[in-house]
Amino acid sequence: MKFNKEELDIIRLECTHYENDRAASIEALKIIQKRQGWVSDDAIKLVSQVLHISESDVEGIATFYNQIFRQPVGKYIVRYCDSNVCYINGCEQIQQTLESSLGIKIGNTTQDNKFTLLPTCCMGLCDKSPVLMIDKKIYSCIVPSDIMQILRSY
Repeated sequence: MKFNKEELDIIRLECTHYENDRAASIEALKIIQKRQGWVSDDAIKLVSQVLHISESDVEGIATFYNQIFRQPVGKYIVRYCDSNVCYINGCEQIQQTLESSLGIKIGNTTQDNKFTLLPTCCMGLCDKSPVLMIDKKIYSCIVPSDIMQILRSY
């Protein structure tokens, strides 16, 4: 993997907005993820070289943030909230229905690479729980019977 000139220019511009290159690494990772859909080991190495920080620092940053994917993901990221409030309001049934509807377990991607299923600690919508998010669209107060119709819309 190599950065093209445009990507390098964007990463270098981002560096000017931060006190140090380590702080800019998250933006560099997001640029790569937008391009290839996830952040590979080669991408970690390239960010390290471009920003002059250690690979282990870049890896630590990449694995800390749950919006940075370290393995290929589906076209749509399906997140369900598993916080305490959503748990009380039935997120276990939502999880089970998602797993059976998609034919995958948490953390996996469907065979057609369409959906990846991930839990999320909190979406900040406790008053509307249980909550499901597909990419940036939020579905609130969902019940298991809503899930097939939601998935079909994708």
